[in-house]
Amino acid sequence: MTHPPPPPPLLPPPLNAGADGTPTIPPDPPRPPITLLQPPSLRHRGHKPPKVFRLFRSVFRSFPIITPACRFHPSLPRAAGSAIHVDGHIHGAARTTGTLFGHRKSRISIAIQDNPRSIPLLLLELAVPTARFMQDMGTGLLRVALECEKKSGDRTRLLDEQLWSAFVNGRKIGYAQRRDPNDADLRVLQLLHAVSMGAGVLPPELSDPADGELTYMRAHFDRVVGSRDSETFYMLNPDGNSGPELSIFFVRL
Repeated sequence: MTHPPPPPPLLPPPLNAGADGTPTIPPDPPRPPITLLQPPSLRHRGHKPPKVFRLFRSVFRSFPIITPACRFHPSLPRAAGSAIHVDGHIHGAARTTGTLFGHRKSRISIAIQDNPRSIPLLLLELAVPTARFMQDMGTGLLRVALECEKKSGDRTRLLDEQLWSAFVNGRKIGYAQRRDPNDADLRVLQLLHAVSMGAGVLPPELSDPADGELTYMRAHFDRVVGSRDSETFYMLNPDGNSGPELSIFFVRL
């Protein structure tokens, strides 16, 4: 009497096969799409830096930082008529969202948005490591002064200037550079779109083996326009019991 053959063993489901029949690993799920909106202040401007200038900026980032001979005014006045209310908001100022972020050992970036869900209207990179800047923030009031040269007949908007001489609490740190947000910048801002205020470390997959963890700090900034050649962003304490912890001055001289 013959017995039927045993059933074949169960095999794991096959992997996807390529054109030559070689198994392939399924691709990772796609990243969530970037849903940041264009801010109204930029939506209809249609300004795009020429490719030659973009190439210059990318080359410039590889140069050593050279300290310029600039004129720094230690006491930059607040715009006339700006008074801090009890809630910490400056009367007559426009409320914006500011995000400071970067890998600990790399240069810190500052993004200014109309709101947390908009594409930044300004993105600056300072010639100072993120860890050093955050450490200085913990010691008290921090004043960042950014100066550029006024050119006769030039009608460039102040925040559209591309290169600034930078000072932190009166100390020259080299240059600050305006740049277009890249995919990495937009991904950071997309992750933080639901955060109005806070600080911390972003997920480990965004860390860099050489430059360390990616840290951030986000807060409301009040934007005060003094003139065509001067603007200031004040980050105020939420309780309104003290002055700005961080002030960023833009001055064209």
